[in-house]
Amino acid sequence: MDTSAVLDIGLQAMILAAKLSAPMLITALAIGFGVSLFQSVTQIQEVTLSFVPKAIGVALALLIAGHWMIQEIITFTNDLFARIPGLLGG
Repeated sequence: MDTSAVLDIGLQAMILAAKLSAPMLITALAIGFGVSLFQSVTQIQEVTLSFVPKAIGVALALLIAGHWMIQEIITFTNDLFARIPGLLGG
């Protein structure tokens, strides 16, 4: 196994991690922005107000995107297992 193969696998893993975390992070960002905008308009400065909507939104994003996320992980793992003979053969 050479360094370019290791770098390629590492790059693919980081891209996959970014793709898998994007739905939850974007949902939490959008809900957090909406709640903070609501708080600044109404001048309600309660710290715990943003937690429940974010938790519900992230849970919904996980429910909606969960199947796609599992398929991506399975595809990546199958590709890694398929590359093992080529990596070991040199």
